[in-house]
This record gives sequence, structure tokens and C-alpha cells, in this order.
Amino acid sequence: MSNPYAALQIRDFRLFISARFCVTLAIQIQAVVVGWQVYEITRDPLSLGLIGLAEAVPSIAVSLYAGHLADIVQRKQIIIITMSTLFVCSLTLLSFTTDIASFILQNGVLPIYIVIFISGIARGFITPAVFSFMPQLVPRELYQNAISWNSTLWEMASIGGPPIGGLIYGFFGITAAYSIDASLMLMGVILAMTVANRPLPAISEEQGIIEKIKAGLQFVFQNKIILNAISLDLFAVLFGGAVALLPIFADQILGVGKIGLGFLRSAPGIGAVLTAVYLTHNPIKKSMGKILLCAVGGFGVCMILFAVSTNFWLSMGVLAISGAFDCVSVIVRGTLLQTLTPENMKGRVSAVNNIFIGSSNEIGAFESGVTAKLFKVVPSVIIGGAMTLLVVGITTWRAPAIRKLENVN
Repeated sequence: MSNPYAALQIRDFRLFISARFCVTLAIQIQAVVVGWQVYEITRDPLSLGLIGLAEAVPSIAVSLYAGHLADIVQRKQIIIITMSTLFVCSLTLLSFTTDIASFILQNGVLPIYIVIFISGIARGFITPAVFSFMPQLVPRELYQNAISWNSTLWEMASIGGPPIGGLIYGFFGITAAYSIDASLMLMGVILAMTVANRPLPAISEEQGIIEKIKAGLQFVFQNKIILNAISLDLFAVLFGGAVALLPIFADQILGVGKIGLGFLRSAPGIGAVLTAVYLTHNPIKKSMGKILLCAVGGFGVCMILFAVSTNFWLSMGVLAISGAFDCVSVIVRGTLLQTLTPENMKGRVSAVNNIFIGSSNEIGAFESGVTAKLFKVVPSVIIGGAMTLLVVGITTWRAPAIRKLENVN
């Protein structure tokens, strides 16, 4: 049996995922605090939606160029610069809570949106750099193990960040919450700086930025396995996600209020963490294509069951299982992308993946709102889950390459 802790025995990988854990935790804490701060100032629900838009638009807009940059510039350098930018953004938000700079927010929340916009640009650049730098820290045979540990820590930070941010804000105030946010960002920068540099892979032969970006796009769209894996995740999130509607389920259907909503939001992450830990000890060694299809299909079934459930604990369980299926999909897709993509193209391929997944989250939330408006909440989630199953069925029928895929190591 392979060593489930093999990747963690590599010093630079431990430092790298620790840095990412700190930054992810800081981002999650910041998201909660910014949301509460903006709502307290504006009392306008639309202002909360604009926070996500202010971050998503610049992140997606710079993705292709960021991917190109990650293939021609030292990846560690990009990571340090972008993490430092996120740290400066955290410090700026912290400064807005002090007497010295609080006057900036007297005329509205535009300064906060500007900071979030800048952080969105930084996150657009850091994503392909992180994706392409991580496999340089471990041997090829440890890719799946490394991805499992990376996913475990990411999910833990994503689960822990919101309640930590809320508790600090509630008990100690906004200045303390932003101080923790900034401290974690700084810790992430320091840890990332201690990771040894890695040589940049040989730069691909295409001439000019446009040609290099085009080559990355062509690679994704010509590689049927990668394209189908990314597309499956896109449509699962686009049609099957019910996260945007959880407040309505918590209030009107399950009757559990804000506290129950917090549990519902954390349930998928709990399922994902447990699954990621399991997969580090029991890695997927065969039938990867079928497992991926079953995972996405299982996610769709979970969404349908969640829609018809009127019991809080059943809904919690179904959401936790949906997180488990999603985790399997993330690890399999990540392994495929890391293994099948040449080293000198990983930045650009990651950028395309980021556009697919990033846009599907935002557009998926919009789609959920529109279908809920047209067909009511429960039918809209059932329709979304059914559409996910339809996409899995079509992919199984029309994409024999991914259906027959056994392993890529």
C-alpha cells in the first residue's frame, strides 16, 4: 500500500500547502467580515451581490494572461507578489476601521469595492501560478496524494473561515477580525517565501502572447479527456448547485433560521474534508473516468433529494454526501489536469479551467435565482439536478475516452 503521507514528507510541499491554508482561511474570514460590514453600511441586499461581482469580474478577465504569465515567469515570484498584494488589501480594509481612515467610508462603500476589485485581480493571477507550481514540488507519482492533501486543507480553511470570522467580529469587533485576516495573510506570505524556488520549464515554441494563449486554449479543446472533465464540473455547478438558494430553504422550507443556515452551508465542506482524508489513504487507482461520471451523477441525485427533503437532518446528510461527491470530482479532475498537461502549459490550462469553474459558480447562482423565480424554489433545484444527470448521461454516451479511462499515473 502506498504511503498516504508521502507528499507531506516533502518539506517544500508542507510549507506550500500551509501557506495556501493561511491565505484561504484569511480570504474566508475576510469574505464574512466584508459582507457584514457592507450590509451594515448600506442595508441593501444587492450590495452583497456586488461584492462577488467586484471580485469575480477582474479575476476572470485576467485569467488567460495570468496563465500565460505563469508559463514564462518564475511561478514562486508570481505567488509571492500576489499574496503580498492580498496582504496589502487586508491591511487597507483594516485601516478603514480605524479613526484615522474611517472617514473614507462616510460617503459609501465604494472604497471597499475598489479593494475587493484589486484583490480579485490578484486572485486571478495567483490561481494558475499555484496550480502550476505545486506539481513541481512533488514527484509525478505523488500528484494524486498531493492533490488530496491540498484539497483537505483547502476545505478545512473554507469550513473554518466563516464561523471564525463571525465569532471574532461578534465578540471582539471588526478591527480585531481584519487584524486576524491580515495576520494570516502575512503568515501565508512568509511561509511561501521559505519554499525553495523551482526552475521554470522550457518555454513553449509559440511566438507572442496571443499565440501562446491560443495554444493553451487549443490544448484544452483538443484534449477530449480534459475538456470533458472540465465541462462536467462546469455543468454540475451551473445546473446542480443549490447554495445560492440555501437561505430560502433554511427559512421557508426547513424552518431552521440563520443558525440552521450556517450548518447547511458547512455540510458540503464537512463531507468533502472527510472524503479527501479517505482518498489520501485510499487513492483512486483505476476506473477514474467511471468514478468521475458517477461522482457528478451522484451530486445531481443529491440535489434532487435535497430539494424534496423537509427534514433538517436529512437535508444536512444529503448536502454532506454532495460535498463528498464534489470532492471526488475535484481530485479526479485535478489529477487529470496535472498529469495530462505539459509542464510548460500548466499555467494556461489552469487559466482556462479557472474561467470555466469561476464563471460557472457566478452564472450558476444567477441561473438558480432565475429558475427559482420562474418555477419556484423546490422545482428549480429538482430541474437543476435532473439537468446534471442529463449532462452525465450525454457525456457517458458521447465521450467514450473519459468513460473508458482507467488511470493516468
